[in-house]
Amino acid sequence: MGILGVIAFVVALLFSVMVHEFGHYITAKRYGMKVTEFFLGFGQRIWSTTRGETEFGIKVIPAGGYCKIVGMSPREELAPEDSDRAFYKASSKRRLVVLGAGSFNHFVLGIFLLFVLIAGIGTSQILPTVEETLPCIRTTETVCLSTSAPSPAKVAGILADDQIVGINGKENLKWSEIVPIIRQSSGKEITLSILRNGEKLAIAVTPVQITSDGKSWGIIGVRNKVGLVRENPISASKVSLLITKDLVVGSVKALVSLPTQIPSIVRQTFGGEARNANGLVGIVGVARVSAQTASSGALTLPEKIVSFVLIVASLNIFIGIFNLLPILPLDGGHMAIAIVEGLRRKIALARGKLDPGPIDVERLTPITMVVFGLLAALTLLLLAADIFNPISLGL
Repeated sequence: MGILGVIAFVVALLFSVMVHEFGHYITAKRYGMKVTEFFLGFGQRIWSTTRGETEFGIKVIPAGGYCKIVGMSPREELAPEDSDRAFYKASSKRRLVVLGAGSFNHFVLGIFLLFVLIAGIGTSQILPTVEETLPCIRTTETVCLSTSAPSPAKVAGILADDQIVGINGKENLKWSEIVPIIRQSSGKEITLSILRNGEKLAIAVTPVQITSDGKSWGIIGVRNKVGLVRENPISASKVSLLITKDLVVGSVKALVSLPTQIPSIVRQTFGGEARNANGLVGIVGVARVSAQTASSGALTLPEKIVSFVLIVASLNIFIGIFNLLPILPLDGGHMAIAIVEGLRRKIALARGKLDPGPIDVERLTPITMVVFGLLAALTLLLLAADIFNPISLGL
């Protein structure tokens, strides 16, 4: 199963790359730009076919992909018939759309996967069904003693497989809506609505108070079952957007803190320091996590699928954010140039001067190479960390 997890991750990664490049392709074509190549992978061609003026294909190294648009640089030699279709001759707004379409598609794919997960597969939640009624409420002792007071649930007669569906007259509630009321009701009698063998019962129970780390709350002494719960489409849409927001915030924080995390990665890779499961991880590390998830005996097949879909959705959101960083050779760097060109053109027109023309991206090649070198070094560092001191989920 582990190798299946790796294969599934590679396929999902290549599909994400295809979705990214398709964003560039479809918007470039929409604005009349000429796209000559659309490839997954790099290196030697494995297969290709030409449709119209674009060659589509797969190359031997599955490490990304590209969409080649004519005239990305004003220095590029163009055929006379392609002159008006060059990328650099398009307006700043159109170039921003084309450049940003890749990241936009990552966000769309991430949100879609989250929606499918929440509405179609379900997320792991505590169910309202009682798995076990605890015989007593243990505080300091590890087992129930003969002198231990029975749990409120046992006293009230709550049984395994009872479904707690309401509280104090409020019906059809989720367990997550019932728990806060129980916790706030220590020493106070509450009435639980319970389904037992198709019959609805009203059972009175008084939660007891427990205290830990200076905090107190009420409990009744039941352990509930855990399972996958699907949401309706409207609720799933809202939850998907909320999760996406959290992933975006988390991705931005991770990128901001990236320079400060590099020393710890070096220590974890070469100094024997324990690997932080919440720290930086490379593609190999994510593939390992996928393999661990797929081969875990602690997870059911639906739970493995949920974990895998969440990994792929999170990765797409992160890649979407990362590609928008305003540094070359990332899309965000080219977008920054398009914005500067647009502002420069407006300022020149406002002053009655001629259009200064496009910025020569090739003149920024030294900066691009430095950034590329830093990204390559970080990739190799994470590769070494994922090989010599891999993250383990403990599944």
